[in-house]
Amino acid sequence: MRRAARKNRGAGGIQYETYGMDDLIRIFSERGDLAHLALLLWAASATALALFVLRELAASIRRFDDFVREIARFNDRFGHHQGDR
Repeated sequence: MRRAARKNRGAGGIQYETYGMDDLIRIFSERGDLAHLALLLWAASATALALFVLRELAASIRRFDDFVREIARFNDRFGHHQGDR
């Protein structure tokens, strides 16, 4: 049986363990933590999607505001007011 971790000495003589990707996958699958990993990935992707949607919504509101401002400028220059008839 392979060892799950390699023991290394860090700064100050502190001992810590390092894991390879296959070791991490095996540890998650043995403990049944794959559901937690899937939930984490789902939450991260949902958050990223929400941030993207909010950024696009803010950009569309800015574009609409610019459009309304230009229409108002156009009407000020070339529009006929009711009192001008």
